[in-house]
Amino acid sequence: MDDLSSSLLCQENDTCLEEGGDELECQLVGSRHDCGVSEDEYVGILVEREIVLGFRRDESLVFGDWMKRARLEAINWILKTRATLGFRFETAYLSVTYFDRFLSRRSIDSEKWWAIRLLSIACLSLAAKMEECNVPELSEFKSEDYSFEGKVIQKMELLVLTTLEWEMGIITPFDFLSYFITKFCKESPPSPTFSKTMQLIFTTMKEVNLMDQKPSVIAAAATLVAMDQKMTMEEVELKMSSIPQHRLLEPKDVLEYYNLIQRLQEEETKRDTHTPIDVTDSSRVTSSAAMAKRRRLTFSDEGSSHGKKGEG
Repeated sequence: MDDLSSSLLCQENDTCLEEGGDELECQLVGSRHDCGVSEDEYVGILVEREIVLGFRRDESLVFGDWMKRARLEAINWILKTRATLGFRFETAYLSVTYFDRFLSRRSIDSEKWWAIRLLSIACLSLAAKMEECNVPELSEFKSEDYSFEGKVIQKMELLVLTTLEWEMGIITPFDFLSYFITKFCKESPPSPTFSKTMQLIFTTMKEVNLMDQKPSVIAAAATLVAMDQKMTMEEVELKMSSIPQHRLLEPKDVLEYYNLIQRLQEEETKRDTHTPIDVTDSSRVTSSAAMAKRRRLTFSDEGSSHGKKGEG
């Protein structure tokens, strides 16, 4: 292993990719909606799987100021690259889910901006392999500030895969949207409801760790906000009762996220700096105890493979 690859401290070899291939393929097949079950049953399966995947708030894990800035920069790069490469919005969201899940298990040293960009590229590339029919070469994932060799990106991809234990078929709010919109609307839903709901999901994505809440809760809350921005707890409970799996979906969690979405919208309106995402086209420091739970991912700053462009 050369110095550039070993700088990621990834001890796995290429056979890991072959060994995990069958499992990854099974996840792809298992994520399809042709399981021979009803839509209600299928959504019930998804809701139960969310618990297994670990979507829940970890009070001991709080991103510090630097990581919050780095995460926002990563998301902006992912969204920009999504548009450039013509990826689906679901691909961008899935890549951010990989990003957040990775950081819930490993840490990156403060101010390692190049490591954040490398992680962003790897997560978007992996998400594209899961969601897109045509996946571009790694050289197409352009980064204005840094230049990475393909083998370094592949090593990071492998590190993401092993850190996430090859569970790449992760559930997202988009798995629930059509179902919730149909259930919540007694009549035919207004045509903008779907795009408005997607807009709300992407708005909160920049502000909230995606591992903190179950995708079904995010989807339900965003759908309800898109439909009615003045709902009470009783009204939320009534809407949720239309879902056969409502006992698995806590109305208080939905209402909490419903209120969060509204608050974030109000803050952005006051700042007047928010640029809506066009979905119509296709400061607390992490505690030492929490850090001890996560394996530290350290990087070497040496090596031109991850140097800034223009540097010698």
